[in-house]
Amino acid sequence: MTKARFDELIHPSTRLSLVATLAAADWAEFAFLKDRLGLSDSALSKQLTTLEEAGYVTTERRLSGSRRKVRARLTGAGRDAFDGHIAALRDIIADAATSSESPPV
Repeated sequence: MTKARFDELIHPSTRLSLVATLAAADWAEFAFLKDRLGLSDSALSKQLTTLEEAGYVTTERRLSGSRRKVRARLTGAGRDAFDGHIAALRDIIADAATSSESPPV
């Protein structure tokens, strides 16, 4: 069972969308992530760097013909952080649903 832990680093919507996309794949190409998330090259690079510095993402740069390609994946720590964050969000939602069902005092 994943321990619920809200993660401030993952929580901003751009990073949450990025990590969620990476959680659904083994590796994801930079171009795919850019198109999927609707980000510029520089915005995506910045988010990947932030997550990589935290140990949540690893990137790989390789040559494909004459072009340099970048791909990314979640690390074990990144997956654990994402799973914990999602569990914390579910707890928040469950608490809110329970509170809304209780009559006011």
